[in-house]
Amino acid sequence: MSQLQQATLDLIDPLFAISILRQTAAIAFVLLALIFLLIRRQPIAKSKGLLPRFAAVAGTYLGVAVVWLPAQPIGFALSLVSLSLMLGGLGFAIYALVHLGRSFSLMPEARRLVTNGPYASVRHPLYLGEAASLVGLTLQYISPLAFALVAVQISIQLVRIKNEENVLASLFPEYETYKARTARLVPGLY
Repeated sequence: MSQLQQATLDLIDPLFAISILRQTAAIAFVLLALIFLLIRRQPIAKSKGLLPRFAAVAGTYLGVAVVWLPAQPIGFALSLVSLSLMLGGLGFAIYALVHLGRSFSLMPEARRLVTNGPYASVRHPLYLGEAASLVGLTLQYISPLAFALVAVQISIQLVRIKNEENVLASLFPEYETYKARTARLVPGLY
């Protein structure tokens, strides 16, 4: 390798490179979600009341509040774990989002019953991917408050899941059979 190439590689800060990869993956997910929100089908059914809407908005955005906390120095190894969780979670969420396609929604609404791809084994793979990514993000802000925020966000997501399942079950008779053969979030656990 020439001296110029070696000098260029020596100037790359691995933590900065990891940060750029995390941010790029997050931006890709947000852009894809926005595109699917813009081209989605009209809902056939919606959840009633204010609580399901509150749970949808809080479940979507509350966890991101950890970025308002002071970032903590976590070192290279924990940065790699953070990156792995974020990229793996975002990748899985994008995979789920692509399978949802025009049926994607933030609110508990039904457009069609998706049971292929990651939905063949997990009823809410998008939330599983988002949760893994959020845990990875939280590692960068590691503190009791950061973990409390994530715990509250996950609790709200569980309420959101129930709201969505109620809408789907009320519209699609085959949902009960699908529900019986698939895990809610993690196969073999929940």
